[in-house]
Amino acid sequence: MKTVVVKCGGSVLKELSDSFFNSMKSLIEDGYQIVFVHGGGPEINAMLEKMDVESEFKNGLRVTSREVLEAAELVLSGSMNRKLVRMLEQKGIPAIGVQSSDQGILRADFISQEELGFVGDVTAVNKNVLELFLQAGLLPVMTPIAKGPDGTVLNVNADHAAGAAAYALAADHLLMVTDVPGVLKDGKLIPSLTAAETNELIDSGVISGGMIPKVKTALKALQSCEHVHIVSGKKPFYEGGKWYGTLFNKEETI
Repeated sequence: MKTVVVKCGGSVLKELSDSFFNSMKSLIEDGYQIVFVHGGGPEINAMLEKMDVESEFKNGLRVTSREVLEAAELVLSGSMNRKLVRMLEQKGIPAIGVQSSDQGILRADFISQEELGFVGDVTAVNKNVLELFLQAGLLPVMTPIAKGPDGTVLNVNADHAAGAAAYALAADHLLMVTDVPGVLKDGKLIPSLTAAETNELIDSGVISGGMIPKVKTALKALQSCEHVHIVSGKKPFYEGGKWYGTLFNKEETI
């Protein structure tokens, strides 16, 4: 079976369209297995505000105290995960919520407890558990929460979690879902890019602002997956066997 790992940030989850879910169903009909990894940044921020807990970022990672970790777990493993599972099931896609720290589905070590607190870097993925769900015809919906040393729970970057899952499952495709169709130049979608071409577009200013971290994450993900796509959560990304969005390739494009 071919496998696709889908990563969706919390800010995009609210904007997922019927077209997006139809593309998911088309993948399944065409013999793909899907694993979903989600974030929940905006919802975590809102929860921290309610709890009157301050939060900061260093190098793109949320500094995670025990209070921040409690909020992150509450949001990610609770409301966000359940909401996404319900959305999938309402669209006719059998899904199951997966708390990734359970059974060490995601394992991680501290990056720097002194600087970042309870933030981890994924070191292993228990693919056997994920494969059991897939074999049962269920789509696992994973939280970016990992089991750390001595049973500690660690907050991990959702992009890194998706990349690690894609690598462990030898996924054919990794999809990074955004609120845009892909990389655009003069208003037109660029269907495929290599690392060199991407860096040229960054240097020339064609890729700018919030798209820069997205494409850099996509390029990094090529280390663990052969095909990495930036796709829209608002439009179809797969129809009739054809992919839409920007595909990042290891090989030079022709």
